[in-house]
Amino acid sequence: MAATGVCLFPGRLPSVIRHEFTSSSSSSSSSSSSGKSKFNPISIPSRRLAAVSTDHTPTILTTVNNQTGGSSGNDAHTTTTSAAAEKKRWPGQEDQEELDAEEEDALLSLTDFFEQAKDFVTSNGGGVGPPRWFSPLHDGGSRLNNSPLLLFLPGIDGTGLGLIRHQHKLGKIFDVWCLHIPAKDRTSFTDLVKLVERTIRSEHHHSPNRPIYLVGESLGACLALSVAALNPDIDLVLILANPATSFGKSQLQPIIPVLQVIPDSLPISLPHILSSITGVLVANLEKGLGLPLPQTVEKLSRDLAASTTYLSVLADILPRETLLWKLQMIRSASPYANSRLHAVKAQTLILSSGKDQLLPSQEEGERLQRTLANCEIRMFENSGHFLFSEDDFDLVTVIKGTGFYRHSRHRDYVSDYIAPTRSEVKNVVDSNRWLSIATSPVMLSTLADGKIVRSLAGIPSEGPVLFVGYHMLLGFELAPMVTQMLVERNIHLRGIAHPMMFTKLREGRLPDISNYDTLRVMGAVPVSGSNFYKLLSSKCHVLLYPGGVREALHRKGEEYKLFWPEQSEFVRMAARFGAKIVPFGAVGEDDIADLLLDYEDQMKIPFLKEFIEEITDEAAKVRVGYDGEVGNQDVHFPGIIPKVPGRFYYYFGKPIETQGRKQELRDREKAHQVYLEVKSEVEKCLAYLREKRENDPYRSVFSRLQYQAMHGFSSEVEIPTFEL
Repeated sequence: MAATGVCLFPGRLPSVIRHEFTSSSSSSSSSSSSGKSKFNPISIPSRRLAAVSTDHTPTILTTVNNQTGGSSGNDAHTTTTSAAAEKKRWPGQEDQEELDAEEEDALLSLTDFFEQAKDFVTSNGGGVGPPRWFSPLHDGGSRLNNSPLLLFLPGIDGTGLGLIRHQHKLGKIFDVWCLHIPAKDRTSFTDLVKLVERTIRSEHHHSPNRPIYLVGESLGACLALSVAALNPDIDLVLILANPATSFGKSQLQPIIPVLQVIPDSLPISLPHILSSITGVLVANLEKGLGLPLPQTVEKLSRDLAASTTYLSVLADILPRETLLWKLQMIRSASPYANSRLHAVKAQTLILSSGKDQLLPSQEEGERLQRTLANCEIRMFENSGHFLFSEDDFDLVTVIKGTGFYRHSRHRDYVSDYIAPTRSEVKNVVDSNRWLSIATSPVMLSTLADGKIVRSLAGIPSEGPVLFVGYHMLLGFELAPMVTQMLVERNIHLRGIAHPMMFTKLREGRLPDISNYDTLRVMGAVPVSGSNFYKLLSSKCHVLLYPGGVREALHRKGEEYKLFWPEQSEFVRMAARFGAKIVPFGAVGEDDIADLLLDYEDQMKIPFLKEFIEEITDEAAKVRVGYDGEVGNQDVHFPGIIPKVPGRFYYYFGKPIETQGRKQELRDREKAHQVYLEVKSEVEKCLAYLREKRENDPYRSVFSRLQYQAMHGFSSEVEIPTFEL
């Protein structure tokens, strides 16, 4: 099996800027009709039932009390929500309409957080009562089948509303419960640990094969780490934003003695929190300046007006005595969690902000990554402490990009995959816009009657379809091809990729796998026979480069030369499922860059040779046992010199049918004949394009700019090319 080459898309996926929120269809209350969260308590019944349903049947609430047995003597108040039978489905392409429907809903902002926090305080006994779980998704909705449980553990505010910008999108793929700690509650940190521990043990008992997600911010991250340390036998997934395990180095420390001596009559809030909130407001405003002027003015007016109410609402959420209690709790929670980090075995994702004014989160994230047994980190350089509240942060996209979404102990790259939403596709298209502008791709395909057309009309709509072709230097051809397939035909290509884009054998000098988050969002899978089998059996459109890394990292003078192994496994696998094989060629790499320092050159330079050997050892091996150049999978970074851009050309040949040939192609000789046919067609596609592009009057970027100056720079303006 060969692998997709070095890089599917350049750089990291930009954060999605659209956030979903579905207002309730119920008219029973003003809060539900306005799309606000309703306090829906949840219990831990003998069998957990989904809190939402596809037909929006009204829920039935039942109240239960669980004794904490802790030193505080508080009861953990919980209730359950049962609903009509929900539709059972696994996540994947068929769920795309549901996820995309969220894109049309209203954005929730920091203002909504404070409004709903105020409602929580006034509607629940003025902030009294024990900690409790609640579901933010009061209006129902359909989750994917067998959705994992996600428990949100709040930060210093304790409201449990920290995921307000993400809750509806999360609710499509998780069963979301949020922990609410009332403002006047004085449950100790250790009793909170016991409360969460009882919850996960109960849920694990009833669904032992499903993971439980603990999403915590600040104080909630300490809580999640502590629970995970005490329960290494339970399959937990931790997603921690700016953990307060670094509280010993925090600017909040000096506030504690000040709060202890300030008179009760003097109203006070937390200056650092206010400055962070202001930072969120300013950052979100800056990121909104790209909007049309009327929308920018409206956003500015709305946010500035709302900011004047923050102080009074903060006083309700965090009165002086509560603020002091929470800071003291964090001061004890931090060493409690730190002393148990060695026992944490859970899969962990640390989300660290680069401009956190409350905690040294970036430094702490790196420390935790080194300390924890199974930990990854993602940095957000321009974000502040309240990461979940920022406009350009999308938690679901991060979970998908890091490959952290799964239904069982081990991730299945096919059944656990969730297709990209429209906003995610838009971000990928936008991030590669300049490459598309510079190369102005020409896409040709072949109709059933053999006619070549300038469009993708010849690409089969129904899967399974296997695309087999030539890999340009560094995979330059991938981004325009994959995005154009989505935009023009709504065809989602799922690439078979080198395993180094998913895991490293050890830490070293290879690029961090966070650089390939876009690849995971777009559905690439690590090369393996089982993944190939699952993709075709799921009727996907699969992208395969038999030349793999050797082709994508070719040497001088080897452009447009195929490095395919003499094996026909992909033909037999395609025949097993009756997949159509689409051979294709792509040319243009020699029109955008010259190869200055190739593999042979670098191996003659001692320190570069050592570097190549080091990073090759870090990467997982493919094609073990192959001899010659086909088996040479050494990883290196070729030195290239950019050129004045030419143009990219793609030619998809006539699909080769394998339907009904399963028995025939079990014969290795006959399968090899089809393999040679596919390889020959790819070479013909390359030769056709290299010859025809010589007659393209708009091959040069200058001639294309001149044409666009006369006819407009809109993406709808198609720049002519050679005659077909």
